[in-house]
Amino acid sequence: MAMDWHPIFQSNITEYAGEDNWQLLFDDSIEENQQGAGWEQYIRRTCARFGCSLCRRIWPSNIVMVIFHMHLDNYTHQGTVKARVYRQKCKRCTEAQMEQPRNMEAHHIDALMENLVKNIRKKCYNEVFEEVYRDPAGVDVENPHEPQHCEGCIAGVCRQVAPQHPGGRGFRGMPRGRGNRRL
Repeated sequence: MAMDWHPIFQSNITEYAGEDNWQLLFDDSIEENQQGAGWEQYIRRTCARFGCSLCRRIWPSNIVMVIFHMHLDNYTHQGTVKARVYRQKCKRCTEAQMEQPRNMEAHHIDALMENLVKNIRKKCYNEVFEEVYRDPAGVDVENPHEPQHCEGCIAGVCRQVAPQHPGGRGFRGMPRGRGNRRL
């Protein structure tokens, strides 16, 4: 999964980075509001499919939280983004472990990277522009989000009180009016 993110990130950031060189690193140890001095934080929801390594069950989710910590060193012109994708576990297996997303569609990664770059432009380059973020198209799900099986919910990152989709409709598979506080 992570390999698909790098070229999409680079194609989005290159237009705005000038002489700065940005890298995207995956780091499962980063936590919300623990980014350290000089680092900025961005949290976004996306969609993905997960798979249980025990029973091989596959399930889609419209609430997959990703946390980014980013820093631009103006002296070395080196920008770093650390990303953590919160995991989920199978609801059927009593001994289930938290699983990384098995599949994230390209258009979901593209929307995530486009929104990340907008956030970098705003927080690291002090650009001012209207905040219009691209929402990921939901995936068809059969059941609502289950917080007890979500690492983001357990960590307190998934705070399902976000605004609804335009027109008052919730995301498919989510109860009406529920979502994540940061879309």
